[in-house]
Amino acid sequence: MSGTILPLADDFAPPAREDWLRLVEKTLKGETFDDALVRNTPDGIAIQPLYTAETAPDVVRDLRARDADRPWDLRMRVAHPDRKQAGAEGLKDLESGAASLLLAIDPTGQAGVAVGSADDMARALNGVLLDLAPVALDAGYLGPKAADWLGALAKAAPNAPLAFHMDPLTTFAVTGASPGPVESHIVSAATVGARLSATYARASLFLATGRAAHEAGGSNTEELALMAASALAYARALVRAGLPMDEAFRRITLGVSLDGEYFTGIAKVRAARALWSRITQACGVDVPAVVEVRSSHRMLTKADAWTNLLRLTSAGVAGALGGADAIVLGAFTDAIGLPTAFGRRQARNTQLVLMEESHLGRVADPAGGAWYLDTLTDQIARAAWASFQAIEAAGGVIKALETGLIADAVNATREAQAAAYADKSRKILGVTVFPNAQDKAPEVAVVDPAAFAVAGPDPRLPGPDSACPPLPSIRFAAAFEEA
Repeated sequence: MSGTILPLADDFAPPAREDWLRLVEKTLKGETFDDALVRNTPDGIAIQPLYTAETAPDVVRDLRARDADRPWDLRMRVAHPDRKQAGAEGLKDLESGAASLLLAIDPTGQAGVAVGSADDMARALNGVLLDLAPVALDAGYLGPKAADWLGALAKAAPNAPLAFHMDPLTTFAVTGASPGPVESHIVSAATVGARLSATYARASLFLATGRAAHEAGGSNTEELALMAASALAYARALVRAGLPMDEAFRRITLGVSLDGEYFTGIAKVRAARALWSRITQACGVDVPAVVEVRSSHRMLTKADAWTNLLRLTSAGVAGALGGADAIVLGAFTDAIGLPTAFGRRQARNTQLVLMEESHLGRVADPAGGAWYLDTLTDQIARAAWASFQAIEAAGGVIKALETGLIADAVNATREAQAAAYADKSRKILGVTVFPNAQDKAPEVAVVDPAAFAVAGPDPRLPGPDSACPPLPSIRFAAAFEEA
């Protein structure tokens, strides 16, 4: 009898949705179903209270076998202006569980390590074994120069899985200007990338991301549409530089930003893969997406900064369950200043707990089959695809940036989200709800960037400057912290 299955459910007819709705409406006390139970995302996507197998769509699945012990690349950002200190922090991260580094470069030291030459980069990466610990770059318009510097450092390791991450479009979108035509910056990056690809067979050349839209307050679909349009622009440039179509796409990494809303974050990472699959199929190639996710700066708070640990953990969960290949979590003090050793340890250990104790990477596509998440993935992907098509119809990503098509959409979304935070229909823990009256700011590293500034190469290229409405980074909490 112990193995006997009793079909108890066979005595009951499957419940009809109409009957369920009637029972639900009795509890709503006059409110409509939509007003009481349906929530709309900033993209305008309706989140229902119940999903069923009958309405669940088929979505792109990522069923790759992953390393059970290291299912994703734990990547740490290095941005201290002092090259020596930056190098020490990077080595400490690698010794303490990180797998790779993201080196932010700014010769002035304001937004990254003060690197202006190959020698400077060598000092910042002193002791890093590039064939064992991959290095990714974030260098703005200096991307091609920085790629050459990193390539020179790795010349003894042609199999090093470097991530040159050249991305002039994001810098253009954020700053609203380029020194010389932005098209020339893309061509220059593709030319350098094609040359380096001959030596570094495993290197990623471009990072295609919609981070500029996201950090400026845009929606998930606006971010993914900009990501997709950027990826297509970079692929075209690499093909013109001489790479075969499949090789061009293989050398591009997708970048996705994640905040504290982990369900939409999971769906967004999966939707990014769906968009990539659609684009590559349309181009006649079959290349799997490689996705790097980064935690969002816009979600961070200065007030009660300790609550940022919760938001960053949620972002890490979304990246892991969404199937990201690399995850970069910032420090919980990033809204205040440069992190101390404690802040960096928290950023590392958050991922290590998710990876080694929670085992979030042990299952391939853990969100697959969840009717809610499959539906949300499909809805985000379809909305982003429509926005991507609008960008392409407008003449491509550069034209869409220059004419303000992208900025207008992002600005409207940002204002709507800001209004939702203002009327508390959306809440910020520690700021708009449950503020900490005894809040004591955590320590940050105090440093004068000017003390480490160096002269860097001029990124200007021949021709007239390009311009577009800028998409500067914001923090939604700032409006309430300054009140």
